[in-house]
Amino acid sequence: MEKNVVARRFRGFLPVVVDVETGGFDAKRDALLEMAAVFLDWSDTQGWYRARTVSHHIEPFTGANLDPASLQFNKIDPYHPFRLAVPEDKAVKDIFQRVREDVSTHGCTRAILVGHNPAFDLAFVKAAALRLKIKNNPFHQFSTFDTAAIAGVALGQTVLARAVQAAKLEWDQDEAHSAVYDAEKTADLFCAIVNRWDAFNEQSTLAR
Repeated sequence: MEKNVVARRFRGFLPVVVDVETGGFDAKRDALLEMAAVFLDWSDTQGWYRARTVSHHIEPFTGANLDPASLQFNKIDPYHPFRLAVPEDKAVKDIFQRVREDVSTHGCTRAILVGHNPAFDLAFVKAAALRLKIKNNPFHQFSTFDTAAIAGVALGQTVLARAVQAAKLEWDQDEAHSAVYDAEKTADLFCAIVNRWDAFNEQSTLAR
């Protein structure tokens, strides 16, 4: 069966945009408090676009560290009842399962995490998988797509807010630093840059 565009474009990898909000910078010790995954798709009219978002507010795992400075920055009260947080086990396993399903749907070989400075996000995702003894983490274990890097090349900006605005996309600072908002804006930025590159390549091919 011929691979579709999604499977062909990134050498069989499925790009999934991920953003996490945490209780600190240490992936092994600090709590994973929010996780959002944005699934992308492609059409011949839109090119790459943001298809849907799956997210969870997450209860700190037993013994997790919560750095007051990090909580002040992301404005998360980990134990606020209106967060409707779920156990880390439920949140991570749900997102991983949905990623696996999308990998299968598109005929890809594995998911690759897309993020803005994604080493941070991938470290927390991998640490959670280890805590939960999840053996089949669907994400590539070390390769990522970094929108900070590609935006620096394509737009001359590496800060997410500035890169989004340079791409002529909307940015609301009041909404920033939630996993869903940052992941969706990162997804829009990634799609905008890839679509521009693909259009340039197509024009270059036609001009030959």
